[in-house]
Amino acid sequence: MVQPISRHQQNTATSVDAYASTRISTPMVDALEQAWADIRDRHPELPPAVIVLGAGSIGARSGELTLGHFAAMRWHTDGDDIEQLAEVFVGGEGLQRGPAGVLGTLLHEAAHALAHARGIKDTSRQGRYHNTKFKTLAEEVGITVTKDPRIGWSPTELPDTTSADYATTIDALSRALRLYRATEGTDTGTTKTTNPPPCVCECGRRIRVSTSVREAGPITCGICGTDFQPDEHD
Repeated sequence: MVQPISRHQQNTATSVDAYASTRISTPMVDALEQAWADIRDRHPELPPAVIVLGAGSIGARSGELTLGHFAAMRWHTDGDDIEQLAEVFVGGEGLQRGPAGVLGTLLHEAAHALAHARGIKDTSRQGRYHNTKFKTLAEEVGITVTKDPRIGWSPTELPDTTSADYATTIDALSRALRLYRATEGTDTGTTKTTNPPPCVCECGRRIRVSTSVREAGPITCGICGTDFQPDEHD
């Protein structure tokens, strides 16, 4: 038999839901939105954006997370004057890195946003490989990037000078970001193949070669001049 919910239970449920919305989720998103506004104050070319806080581990490979992502013109306003807004995604698992790390993620996405605003192609391989044009933009917004053989100039660090410039922003983030999302299991249960992954160059061409052939020496693309590297996202 289903028992009816009492008025006390209804009020309790409502108060819990209201607490979760107004005391946890809303301040976190507000702080991220304000941080993006602070970055825009320093870089007026950046577009306004809808901040999305969600899961960065769902669908990711084991040991990997999506810390952030920029997408142009993903949100549309209602009414006669329709406006298209960009999206900045922040992975909830990455909040564990602390306010400075989260600001680094936002600045990383700001570099992508600048590339879009200026019509610069800063990535290849379906957006995974960050080229030297991205590196230049990253340095412009105040982050340091290092080169990874799989994803290019993507790994990001926040220099002390940039931390000092954004001290007020980091302080606001530290007060609002009081929790982080648990990482989802990424084991798909499928049997892994022993075939080597295809190799890709910076312009996106793909070839398949045996491991012994690849390890014998660099294989260079005749179009973009970069070496083919294993595409471990394949």
